[in-house]
Amino acid sequence: MVPGVIYGGSEVIHFYVDETTLKPIIYTPDFNLIEIEVEGKKYKTVLKDVQFHPVNENVVHIDFQELVSDRKVKVSVPLQFYGESKGVKQGGTLVPVMRKLLIKSTPENLVSDIKGNISALRLDQSLYVKELEIPEGIEVLTVRSTPVAYIEVPRSLKSTENAALLAAAKKGIDLDEEGDAENAE
Repeated sequence: MVPGVIYGGSEVIHFYVDETTLKPIIYTPDFNLIEIEVEGKKYKTVLKDVQFHPVNENVVHIDFQELVSDRKVKVSVPLQFYGESKGVKQGGTLVPVMRKLLIKSTPENLVSDIKGNISALRLDQSLYVKELEIPEGIEVLTVRSTPVAYIEVPRSLKSTENAALLAAAKKGIDLDEEGDAENAE
């Protein structure tokens, strides 16, 4: 049995839970609101901290924060990217720099993820925190100028003989093999 604590409400609640029931909560990239029942009373919570044994990596303690209406809570939510990037179509690779974003909100405004549209990204361009779709009532605690993802240039365009193709691709101009413009936007 793993000792746990629920804090942040009117009282601190200590309890024990079977480690196997914690696995779906701990080993997931998703953000979850967790309802815990202790001695017949239910608490709406979010996972705040997990401590593991240094040798066998078993869970030795778990902390939850109770969600209290009208009291803001800090949580990390996953980032979800969508759209078709022109840079990816040209052979680039979407590279996520951040997988989660730190936000602050009241329980009624909490979201399961934050979305970012990569459609406008060309080769060697980045998507920043300030460009994410932040719902009403959410305060982002990460610096707005922080990149969250970028389009990596493929190796084939990094060579010196393809320098003109790379420069054109960054500007959104498609060139054929001889370097002539096919269609400009």
